[in-house]
Amino acid sequence: MKKILVFISLILFVMILVACSDSQKISNYEIHPFITKSDQSMLLYKLPSFLIGKDKEYSTKQIKILSTETFQIMDGFGAAMTESSAYLLASMSDEKRQKTLNELFSKTDGIGIDFIRIPMGASDFSLDNFSYNDIPAGETDLSLINFSLERDERYVIPILKEILKINPDIKFMGTPWSAPAWMKDSQSMNGGSLLPQYYQSYANYFLKFIEGYKEHGIEIYALSPQNEPLHQTFNYPSMYMNVHQQTIFIDFLGKTLRENGHQTLIIAYDHNWDNYEYPMTVLSSEKIDDFVAGSAFHCYSGDVSNQDFLNKNYPSKGIWFTECSGGNWATDFGSNISWNMENVFIGSINFHSKGVMLWNLALNEENGPQNGGCSNCRGVLTINNDKTITKNEEYYSIGHFSKFVVPNAKRVLVESSYEDIIATGFINPDRSIVVVLHNKSFEVIDLNLNIDGVLGNYIIPSSSTVSLVIDPV
Repeated sequence: MKKILVFISLILFVMILVACSDSQKISNYEIHPFITKSDQSMLLYKLPSFLIGKDKEYSTKQIKILSTETFQIMDGFGAAMTESSAYLLASMSDEKRQKTLNELFSKTDGIGIDFIRIPMGASDFSLDNFSYNDIPAGETDLSLINFSLERDERYVIPILKEILKINPDIKFMGTPWSAPAWMKDSQSMNGGSLLPQYYQSYANYFLKFIEGYKEHGIEIYALSPQNEPLHQTFNYPSMYMNVHQQTIFIDFLGKTLRENGHQTLIIAYDHNWDNYEYPMTVLSSEKIDDFVAGSAFHCYSGDVSNQDFLNKNYPSKGIWFTECSGGNWATDFGSNISWNMENVFIGSINFHSKGVMLWNLALNEENGPQNGGCSNCRGVLTINNDKTITKNEEYYSIGHFSKFVVPNAKRVLVESSYEDIIATGFINPDRSIVVVLHNKSFEVIDLNLNIDGVLGNYIIPSSSTVSLVIDPV
């Protein structure tokens, strides 16, 4: 009899729990839509909010959102603060620069960018070639006595300090385009490879970079050993680093950072989707497993789906998307937004990216200043010669995510039953849900939203991107 009573008590307890759970189930949501249309008639435009909760399922074109099924934790969205970008921002009046920075980095007055990539030394978008340890030809400096951040202190660091006042939660990633010339077999910053005898000195170079930036109040969240390691050119700073060289160097770098008390993430590869074998090989090394946080990708070759292959083989390692640039080779606003959504943003995120960054944050009307590289790349902003700004399609592509998705949000399951609607979604730490939809078609489409079983109707215009901020009520 005693056992029967205990069993009945357990059943009653479970029933009470279920009843409590059902009573707390959300039955209504308030949805706040923000839209960008391909004809530019609406640009991150806030539409009227509406409630859902009493509708019935009426359409086979459904967007299903399941907020309890979560995936990667998001780091943020943004672009690169090259020296060219910082120089142009610094050239503006204080009033115009503050307005521009607010439009980029404020969550309320702008798009709330919260992830910035910093070239460590010169890139193809700097005023000229430099490293943090330049010495006369034929000399060496193993102790890095001549290390200096003076060039970054001119433009990059002051602008980053202004940005931190607007958004103190920004994450920063450092990436070199080249080691100092004296460390390389080419004795030049343009092309060549790092010599093995300088691996430790170069690891110390990274250490000095993050510690120097920390002295300026700027914490470096992540590093990659080399931008586009399989590309070298004699036209601008670059350095070839094959997978064997990178694996060895990460061992030096990881030990150096950890021995000095730094937990800065080390992200491998940082190159195009087409060669996922490179990061696969790096991640397969047990020797450096504790040092490598994951891999980073660029958009210039290959297919975004290769990120999924990497994730399936190394699910515990992160994936970041760190560079893509628009340019004069593609000038149609709507087509560019659509490609960005399908590949760089929604595509990359659904294939496990923890963060998405584009290339130059700002360039001028001549697509510069350039340092020997791309002559027709477009910035997220164009700073015109009269110091007015043009917000390019990249600005709105980033904004549909960065304005609404906050760091440490988790990607949630979002399924689209209609092939012309692509979608992804997130749950923020405050439990608000953000869903980004892109309608690739030229048709207005009636959708059935299904948010954790709560049904509602939404009509998405043709050729448009919509961010839905969803609050329980």
